[in-house]
Amino acid sequence: MTAPVEDATLRGEDWWGEDLSGRSFVRCTLLDVDLSETTSVSATFEDCSFTDCRLSAGRHEASAFRGCRFTACSFTTAEFTDCAVLGSVFSSCSLRPLRVSGGDWSFVSLVDADLRGIAFAGVRLREADLRGADLTGATVTDCDLSAAALDGSRWSGADLRGSDLAAFDPREVPLDGARIRAEQAVVLAQALGLTIG
Repeated sequence: MTAPVEDATLRGEDWWGEDLSGRSFVRCTLLDVDLSETTSVSATFEDCSFTDCRLSAGRHEASAFRGCRFTACSFTTAEFTDCAVLGSVFSSCSLRPLRVSGGDWSFVSLVDADLRGIAFAGVRLREADLRGADLTGATVTDCDLSAAALDGSRWSGADLRGSDLAAFDPREVPLDGARIRAEQAVVLAQALGLTIG
């Protein structure tokens, strides 16, 4: 483990393809940094700000991006496995096609994000802010979406099998063509005020 980098401003750095495993960054500002094809296991970014950074095709496992802000960053074909992204904010980012497996993305802000066709599997998304997000055709399976903010989000054709749909109001959130399981249909029916049986 290397010593944490704290309160640093990193501008125009070329980290393409680097292995960031075990490294730690705290309250750092990254501007126009190329993190394309970087890999990491157990790296930590705490309260960091990323602006105009490229994180495309990165592969991150059991790493943490807690309380970070990503502005106008690219995550094209990036993969996150069992990562903690708690409370991070994504603004004007390119997120397609993103793949997330496991991990905790609770309290994350993805307001107005274009998430069409992205894949989340077994991810904790408690109280995530997905207002206005477009998840048309997305795969969001076995995810905890409890208490998520969904106003104005779109889920047409999404695969939602196994996910917690308690926060969904079918009258407000378009779900036409979405794929769910029978027990989830009961939850949605109850949200409509229907009595089952």
